[in-house]
Amino acid sequence: MAGLCEGRVCIVTGAGRGIGREYALMLAEEGARVVVNDLGGAADGTGSDLSPADSVVAEIKAKGGEAVSNGSDVSNWDQAKAMIDQAIKTFGKLDVVINNAGILRDRMLVNMTEAEWDAVIKVHLKGTFAPTHHAANYWRELNKETGQPVNGRIINTSSVSGIYGNIGQTNYGAAKQGIAAFSIIAARELRRYGVTVNCIAPGALTRLTENLGGPVTEERKVAMNPKWVAPIAVWLASEESKDVSGRMWEASGGVLAIAEGWHRGPTAQPVMDPKEIGPIALDLVARARKNAGMDGKDLD
Repeated sequence: MAGLCEGRVCIVTGAGRGIGREYALMLAEEGARVVVNDLGGAADGTGSDLSPADSVVAEIKAKGGEAVSNGSDVSNWDQAKAMIDQAIKTFGKLDVVINNAGILRDRMLVNMTEAEWDAVIKVHLKGTFAPTHHAANYWRELNKETGQPVNGRIINTSSVSGIYGNIGQTNYGAAKQGIAAFSIIAARELRRYGVTVNCIAPGALTRLTENLGGPVTEERKVAMNPKWVAPIAVWLASEESKDVSGRMWEASGGVLAIAEGWHRGPTAQPVMDPKEIGPIALDLVARARKNAGMDGKDLD
C-alpha cells in the first residue's frame, strides 16, 4: 500500500531532534522524500552542529527512505533560499515546508534583555517567513507555468504559550502568536496557487520543554511523547488535506483539537466622552468570555 505522502518532497526545519525529528521520520515512513534541516545549535540557539540532521537522515536511509541533511539558518534570507533550492535540485520539486525550528530564551519581562527578545523573534518569526516566502515564489512560478493548482503545503509551528499565553515567555509567546496570524493571512494569499497553510500548537516533552511543567515522570514521557504530534503534521502534508487551510491545530498525547481564533464579543455604541466610557467598558468586560488558559479553558 502506498504511503500517505508517497513521492512528495518535504522540508522539515529543526528536524534533528524532538518534534521535528518525528515529523521527518513519519513523513519518510509514509513515502515522502525529506530534507532534514537543523542548524544543530543549543536550546538557546547558540552554536551549530550538522550531526543531529545527519543522524536523522541515516535513520531514514536505514529504513529504505530518501533524505538529505541541511544545516541552513532558517532566519537567514539567503540560507533559507538555498534550502528551498536544495530540495528542488535534489528531488526535482518541492511539495511541503514544515517550519518547526525554534529556540527558547525564557525570562520575566522586567529581566529580559534586548538580545533575548531579538534572538527568539528572529528564529521563530523570520525563520517562518523566509522559507515560506521562497517556497511560495517557487509555487507561484510553477502555477504560472502549468496553470494548475500546485498542491503545496506550508505547516507552521505555534504554541499554547502564544495562543493562550504563559508567564515568562513574552518573547516566545509573541513570536508564536505572530506565527498564528502569519498563517491565517498566508493561507488567504496562497490559496490562489493551490497552497494550503496550517499551523500546529504542539504539546510535547523535548529538550526545550523538559524543564517546564514539573518533574519528568514516566507517565509524562508517555503522554507528552512528540510522536503524538507527528500524525496531524503528516496528514496536513498529504494531498488529502487540500481543502483544509488557515487552521490552528493543537496536538499532543492528550488532545487533538482546532483552536478557534479571535471572535468579536460583546459590543456597545461608541461615545466621544471618556468620562462616559467607564460604565460601558465595565459592562462589556462583565459580559465578555474570559481569556483562555494554557489548557484552552477559561481562566478563573
